[in-house]
Amino acid sequence: MKVATKEIQRVEAPPLIDRIGNTPLMPLKSPNPQVQILGKAEWFNPGGSVKDRAAKFIFESAIASGQLTRDKILLDATSGNTGIAYAMIGAALGYRVALVIPANVSDERKKIVRAYGAELILSDPLEGSDGAILVARDMARDAQKYFYADQYNNPANVDAHYRTTAPEIWAATRGTITHFVCGVGTSGTLMGAGKRLRELNREIKLIEVQPADELQIIEGLKHMESAIVPGIYRAELADKQIAIETEAAYREAHRVAREEGLFVGLSAGAAIAAARKIAQEIDAGIVVAILPDGGDRYLSTALWA
Repeated sequence: MKVATKEIQRVEAPPLIDRIGNTPLMPLKSPNPQVQILGKAEWFNPGGSVKDRAAKFIFESAIASGQLTRDKILLDATSGNTGIAYAMIGAALGYRVALVIPANVSDERKKIVRAYGAELILSDPLEGSDGAILVARDMARDAQKYFYADQYNNPANVDAHYRTTAPEIWAATRGTITHFVCGVGTSGTLMGAGKRLRELNREIKLIEVQPADELQIIEGLKHMESAIVPGIYRAELADKQIAIETEAAYREAHRVAREEGLFVGLSAGAAIAAARKIAQEIDAGIVVAILPDGGDRYLSTALWA
């Protein structure tokens, strides 16, 4: 006698890269009761940072255009987070990845990149991200071997935030955002999200965050006056530029961990410091700050020493 068995329906989970985006807005303490500060918690992306967005769009556009094929290696310079995103997506899609990273980036970032199977080339720590760019450009001359993603000049970097980050913020705040605070490294987040938010409401103020000078080291951010300026960067887009010292970024990262239970990275600390400064300067509003990554990427650094 046959026993009737119920057919088991297989449910496939969405691909890993479909999990990128739709990160939450976290309320943060504000020094002004009339101003709400919200942090966009980008460490909720599967690769742990805001850079998942750009890496996804860069991969997809390069594959669609035929620039990245199975016989080529995706190559780029990175301070860590974009590299992790490239390595993760490359592993998921079956593409090889090679990354030039300054030797002094956190041990966590280097170990994560290697865990995904990407090739790691360490550049001079004293030359920072600019030194990594120069090494990557030299390697990219071998066009038969490499597809040079060039996140600092790739329009897909901007497009990622124009099409995802800004619409998410607009929807989550129901169009009530008054100020957008964002640090600049490649500048893709500010250029893309800022442009789209401006289109949605011309009154939204765009606030650009940079290290106070070339001696202030905030991993992931560039002091544009002393650095190789990304081709996608437009200085005229922002309404205001706020210069943050490394110590101020440290203080805010420590404060939100101990007072608000949010474990954030150094560039997030800088963004929060800038957002609080804006809150003290305006009468009322809703300030949204991009928090690029979590504090776990910095455990081996001076931030948590």
